[in-house]
Amino acid sequence: MIDNGTPQATIGRRAAGTLVAVAETRLVIIGGGPAGNTCATHAARHGANVTMIERDVVGGAAHLWDCIPSKAMIATGGAMSFLSRSEGMGLADVQPAVDLDALRSRLDRIETRLQGQMSSLLESQGIDIIRGHGRITGPHRVVAETDTGDRELEADVIVLATGSRPRIPDWCTPDGNRILTTRDAYPPAEMPSHLVVIGSGVTGVEFVHMFKSFGADVTLIVSRQQVLPQKDPEVAAALEEDFLRRGVRLLKGARATGADMTDEGVRVTTDDGRAVDGSHALLAIGSLPNSEGLGLDSVGLDIDGGYIKIDHNCLSSVDHVYAAGDLSGKLPLSSVAAMQGRKIAEHAMGLHRDRPHRHLDYDKAASAIFTEPEIADVGLAEADAFAEGRKIRVTKVPFTVSAKAMINDDNRGFVKIVSDPATGVVLGGSIVGRHAAELISVLAVAVTAGLTVNDLVESLLVHPTLAEVLAEAAE
Repeated sequence: MIDNGTPQATIGRRAAGTLVAVAETRLVIIGGGPAGNTCATHAARHGANVTMIERDVVGGAAHLWDCIPSKAMIATGGAMSFLSRSEGMGLADVQPAVDLDALRSRLDRIETRLQGQMSSLLESQGIDIIRGHGRITGPHRVVAETDTGDRELEADVIVLATGSRPRIPDWCTPDGNRILTTRDAYPPAEMPSHLVVIGSGVTGVEFVHMFKSFGADVTLIVSRQQVLPQKDPEVAAALEEDFLRRGVRLLKGARATGADMTDEGVRVTTDDGRAVDGSHALLAIGSLPNSEGLGLDSVGLDIDGGYIKIDHNCLSSVDHVYAAGDLSGKLPLSSVAAMQGRKIAEHAMGLHRDRPHRHLDYDKAASAIFTEPEIADVGLAEADAFAEGRKIRVTKVPFTVSAKAMINDDNRGFVKIVSDPATGVVLGGSIVGRHAAELISVLAVAVTAGLTVNDLVESLLVHPTLAEVLAEAAE
């Protein structure tokens, strides 16, 4: 019935070449985040009988409880930060203050609306949504444990997309009040007066920016010698400079080993004997895959550290079981998870056989960090190219040359483009500055499509815009 993940009796053909389902494929998805949602809608569109099992929120806990509220809070903090320096825009006596109750209501409205939209879309396509915990009990059998009892499902294709959760070290016990995980902080019960952030990766630096914008004192524990240890050192240095300018304290070369309650708040201790006292501490030291209790051993899946091993089609070691999103151990980005879901639907429904099918290239995924200034990158990094001994051309232009940056009264940052010196093909790039998360899309398209720097130079861009600096950097 199943061969290499493709049901044999599934696909038929109309005269015009449109693929339609002949024998309905029973596709069961465990997890309703970006990967599960996208897979469900695309598979249903092509005739699959789709059932989704979700135990928390349709839309995904990591997405709706981490990504969306954090970016909404950052947007509020960004508005406060902008207004606080509005003298440069010709304004005076602007003194914003955060209303914690209003902020909490804002986050609730956004979450409720997005979850409602996602549920409505799935239900409109005939997708059966089961609220409960899903687990595999046999090669083609899934059980959904619900409040009203167990429901057994037969499946031709199984998709596992259960996401992840914040990692909690054994030297710390979060209480959700003073010692926080990321999910306790959207927003916290009370606004910290001094927040100690543990972890200087993407999530950690976003929280530093967020709470500093709200007016808190912030100390960041940096286990290495730069924030964002996986990023371009020049990019990390630009963020560090801005943090220091804003009064953020950086505790470098220190790994946290304890976080304990005190009479005044929290004390964080490090492996070099230093200690930091604050009103609150926030853990931002990564995540763990939600792979427990899924019954993975019942079908013999290959697993590495809790992550399911997948191939270029997101197919596991079992020929009809796929994995996507954080559970797959690939890039933990909502955009990547959604694209994995799309590719799974195409492969499971056999569409890759009769139409162009591009495999996912994770090295070409764009990513962004919503600090101030924003940071975004895509493709080959300058440091990685040098480490590989690869010949590249690197061009960099600061936003100080941009008329739009002057209009915005914010000329921080730069655009850096990495290209092939022989062909001019754009291999990657980094952007630090206002709206970097939006601007990186231009370079992402260039990297994915194999465009050259000349293609960027000869594009007729709008003036005045920040995007013009992309063409300048491509010269």
